[in-house]
Amino acid sequence: MAKLPNILFFGIDSLRADHMSLYGYHRLTTPHMSKYLSDSAVVCNHCFSPHIPTTSGYANMLTGMDVFSTDCVALRHQGPLTDKVTTLAEILREQGYASTCIGFTGNPSSRGFDTYLDYPVSWGSWADGRSPKAESLNSVAIPELERLAAQEQPFFLFLRHMDPHSPYLAPEPFHKMFFQGNEFDPADHSMEKVFNFKPFCDYFATWMPPGVTSSEYVVAQYDAEIAYMDTCITALTQKLADLGLEENTIVVFVSDHGETLYDHDCYFDHHGLYDCTLTVPFAFRWKGRLTGETRLDDYCQLKDVVPTLLDLMGIRTGIRFDGRSMMPLVRGEERMPEPEFYITECTWERKHGWRTPEWKLIVSLEPDFHFREMKELYNLVQDPEENHNVIEENPEIAEALEKRLNAWVERRERETGHRAPIYTNTNWNGCGHFFETSEEAYTTMHIGDPGAAQKLQAGNK
Repeated sequence: MAKLPNILFFGIDSLRADHMSLYGYHRLTTPHMSKYLSDSAVVCNHCFSPHIPTTSGYANMLTGMDVFSTDCVALRHQGPLTDKVTTLAEILREQGYASTCIGFTGNPSSRGFDTYLDYPVSWGSWADGRSPKAESLNSVAIPELERLAAQEQPFFLFLRHMDPHSPYLAPEPFHKMFFQGNEFDPADHSMEKVFNFKPFCDYFATWMPPGVTSSEYVVAQYDAEIAYMDTCITALTQKLADLGLEENTIVVFVSDHGETLYDHDCYFDHHGLYDCTLTVPFAFRWKGRLTGETRLDDYCQLKDVVPTLLDLMGIRTGIRFDGRSMMPLVRGEERMPEPEFYITECTWERKHGWRTPEWKLIVSLEPDFHFREMKELYNLVQDPEENHNVIEENPEIAEALEKRLNAWVERRERETGHRAPIYTNTNWNGCGHFFETSEEAYTTMHIGDPGAAQKLQAGNK
C-alpha cells in the first residue's frame, strides 16, 4: 500500500483574499505564493468564511462542519469544541499520521495533535519595534519539518501564521514597499475618525506611528505584512523541496477570515459581515498529482476544506460532513453549487445574515457599537463594496431573505437537535449579558494593548 501523502497546512490568520496578487490585487503582495501555485495546484477563486471570527472560523476549517454542528460561534468561545465533531488531526491520527501544531495551542479546534509547539509571537508595538512574526514561526517550523520528515509515518504539520493580523509591523524593507508618501501629511485627515473610535483607539496608539494621519499608509502596512509572510513561506516550501518531499506532500493555504481595513468604519480589524471579512484564500498544491494551475469559480466555504483534502488523499470516513469536496470540479465532474448561505459574527458585534450572489441581508441581534441600523441590505451586483444600505427601498427583498435565513436556522436546529449558537452564547462579549443600546456597547467594548489582543486570540479572556 502506498504511503499516504504528508500535509503542510498554512492556516493563516486575517488574510484577506482580495489583497493578494494571487487573486488579482494590484500590489505584488504574494509573488512567491503565486509562482508556487502556478503548477500542480488548485486555487479556489471564491472561498468564504461565513462564521467569523477566529475561533469559529478555524472550527469550520478544521472539522468540515458549520457553526450549528460545531456549536462554536464566538471569538470568546467557552470550553472545548463539542465532542460531536472530529477534527482533521483526529481523523488523520486514525490513519497513522504523526501530527504537529505550531502556534495554535489552546484553541478549541487544535484538538487531536500529537505535538504542540509555540513560537515567540511578538505582536509588537511602536515602542518595541517591528515584529518578525513569520521568521519566528520558521525558526520553530523548519526544525520540526525536518524531524517529521525523518520518520516513517506520514505527517500533518499545521502552522498558524499570525501575519497579517494586527499590529501591522512588518520588518524592513517591507514596511515601505507599498507607500512612498508622507504618512504624517497635515492635510490628510483620514485617520482622525480612526483615533476617535474609543473602543480601539488605545490599541491603535500602541503600534501605529505617533501622529500618523494617512489611512493609506496603514493599509500599505497590512499589504507589507502579506508580502513579508509570502517571502518567509518560501523558506518552508524550499525546505520541503530540499528534503525531497514535494511529490508526496499536499501544501494547503487558507485563512480563518479576511480583514476590514478602512472599510465600513470597522478600522483595521475583522468584524462586520461585509465581504472584505468573509472572503478568504483557499488553495492547495500536490506536485505531480495535480495538473497545472486549476482555478475554480464555484463558491466554497471553510467547511469544504476538510472534505476536499480527504477526497484528494483518497481517505474515506464515516463522517457526514456539512461541507463538500471541491475535487469533483477538479476531475471535470458535477458538484451541486451552494450559491447562498448563512453568515454569523460574534466578535465585537452579534449578528447573523443571509448572502446570495446578488443580495446580502445582515440582522443585528442586539445594538452594535457602530450605531448602525438593526437590519442592513446590500445589492452585491450594483454595490459590491457594500456602501449603501438599501433596505428601505427594497423591503420585500429583505423580508424574503429573512424568511430564508430563519428557515435555514430552524432546519439546522432540527438536524443538530439544539438551538443555534448565535442565540445561546450569552457571554459572547465577555460581559455576561447582551447589550441593550449602542451606547452601552460603545462604552463597554474596548481593546487596550497588544497583550490584551493576544489574550483574546488565545481564548484567555
